[in-house]
Amino acid sequence: MKNIVILISGRGSNMEAIVRAQQAEAWPARIAAVISNKPDAKGLAFAASHGIPTAVVPNKEFPTREAFDAALQETIDRFTPDLVVLAGFMRILTAPFVEHYAGRMLNIHPSLLPLFPGLHTHRQALDAGVAEHGATVHFVTAELDHGPAVIQARIPVLPGDTEDSLAERLLAEEHVIYPKAVRLFIEDRLSIENGEVRIAVTP
Repeated sequence: MKNIVILISGRGSNMEAIVRAQQAEAWPARIAAVISNKPDAKGLAFAASHGIPTAVVPNKEFPTREAFDAALQETIDRFTPDLVVLAGFMRILTAPFVEHYAGRMLNIHPSLLPLFPGLHTHRQALDAGVAEHGATVHFVTAELDHGPAVIQARIPVLPGDTEDSLAERLLAEEHVIYPKAVRLFIEDRLSIENGEVRIAVTP
């Protein structure tokens, strides 16, 4: 039975999708904890209502990113995670923190990486005039939004699309691919070879 720790900063809708998929599909894993850097994160109430332990490590209480990451790491490790999942966790993580969870930390980014890393991805896509947009689940590395990709979802950019309409349509796809990627990890079907993710086919 593997332990999953999920980090959120707000509502955590991707966290909700993962929790629901884990319960519905009976993965050989448990959501060991949901941790937030914001005490008022709405996702904490959802987690608690599903019997999941929660914790808060307020980043504003720490003088440096390094001090916050050290405290966050200590809190995460109390739950002995096999996998750490970033689900709308709005912090840039330090290299030592990322290295500590190398090969066992996933993130979802709302673009077809390597296109449009960073913030405001929907605006970037519209400004670039691309025909399709999407989301990428990837392993986290020290270089922001550049870790090996596990799975992507693609949606067309429609005439009249806005940042909000793109975000809304894409979020529904995120709720499909993120649980799928987490399940692949739990089933030991993911490996990284020469900087690329390989997915083992089940018999």
